[in-house]
Order: sequence, then structure tokens, then C-alpha cells
Amino acid sequence: MNKNNIILIGMPGAGKSTIGVILAKRIGFQFIDTDLIIQAQEKRRLQQIIDTLGLDEFRKIEERMLLDLDAEYCVIATGGSVIYSQEGLQKLGKSGYRIYIQTPLNVLQQRIADMGQRGLVMGKGQTFTQLYQERTPLYEKFADLTISCKETNAERVAAKIEENINQHWSTLSP
Repeated sequence: MNKNNIILIGMPGAGKSTIGVILAKRIGFQFIDTDLIIQAQEKRRLQQIIDTLGLDEFRKIEERMLLDLDAEYCVIATGGSVIYSQEGLQKLGKSGYRIYIQTPLNVLQQRIADMGQRGLVMGKGQTFTQLYQERTPLYEKFADLTISCKETNAERVAAKIEENINQHWSTLSP
């Protein structure tokens, strides 16, 4: 399996989907949003899946989708909870480079005004801050590259990722 995908990981609200679309256009790749694949397969929104089936079942659905995903020369925006599927992350890592879109907690909190509709995979009673603290070390552990995006916009982040691709990963040319 060739490493020819770019996989964006990070917290909900980090801008993975927005950055992913821009990056895909910049480098001539297809774009895949794993949350949209899950919603299409399950024929309901993420929050509805979580509410009716629970967190554990949602994570199993997400992992199955990751293991079945067959993509080449794609920018893949993953759901924030992908970090809990070690097997799924390892498969993604074999097919491409995992880039952590590192975004400060206060910026994420500003972006996620209506968390109930976002389909956040978090335990009952868990705060967004606790979720951030739990996931951050995992994103850092699995990332091949970390891109910090404190106050910058999606276009600049995509450009920064493209720069890194051109400098370090020659296997990504279609």
C-alpha cells in the first residue's frame, strides 16, 4: 500500500473539513469526509446515531468504516473521535500521512456554538475542555506532522500543509 493520502486529524471545530476541501483543490486530490460517509451509510446524522445507539456503537461504526475505506490520492478529513480507533488509525497511517490540525481550546470553543447538532462523541457529563485534554495527547501521538493554527485561516493552513508535502513527501505526486 502506497502512502499517498493526506489524513487530517484533530478536534471538532479545528476546521478539518474546510481545510481539507481547500487542500484537495490545491494539490489535485479528491476529498473525503469520514463523518459524511458514516451519515450516508447510517442514513442519519451523527448525533442521532450517538443518541440512539450510544458512544460505543458509534465508535464501532466509525472503525468499520475506516477499515473498509479504500482511497488513493485523497485528502481525508476524519471525525474528531477517530483517535479512539487504534486499528483504524494504523490503517490510515499505512495509506498516507496523518496531520494534526492543532487548534487552541479557546478557539475551538468559539467555533462550536451549537455542540448538540455537531455530533460530538463525548461521554455523558463530560465537558468539551475534558474532551480536549483527553484527546490532545492522542492526536500528538499519532500525527506524522502537527500544524498549529492559532489565529490563521483555512487557506493559510492548507498552504502550510502543501509546503510540507512538497518538502518531505515525494510519494504524494499523482
